Amino acid sequence: MPVWQLLGFVTNGKPSAIFKISGLKSGEGSQHPFGAMNIVRTPSVAQIGISVELLDSMAQQTPVGNAAVSSVDSFTQFTQKMLDNFYNFASSFAVSQAQMTPSPSEMFIPANVVLKWYENFQRRLAQNPLFWKT
Repeated sequence: MPVWQLLGFVTNGKPSAIFKISGLKSGEGSQHPFGAMNIVRTPSVAQIGISVELLDSMAQQTPVGNAAVSSVDSFTQFTQKMLDNFYNFASSFAVSQAQMTPSPSEMFIPANVVLKWYENFQRRLAQNPLFWKT
């Protein structure tokens, strides 16, 4: 359920305005944590609501100061940063198959397995941010 915040208003006396919506990550130009695998990151989405109100009621409403709309709570942001950090750390040890030396005591995990885990985790987090408690 979206949380609506009043950013401002337009009237006959003020027929135009620009309202900044910050705090969202743009999908364009940002690199997916698995960018080396040529995966396109989906862009962020913002919902804009428009309400038609009487001037008298508008005078009593106060726009959010320094409006910053975030569609992601702090736990989800932390989880995203943690996932990105894990991938960056794990991929810093990446070697090509030609560079691998046989070592029976070492286990190797294919990068596509980590990617599949990452995508599943993201999907489950989007469906229910508290899925990990069950």
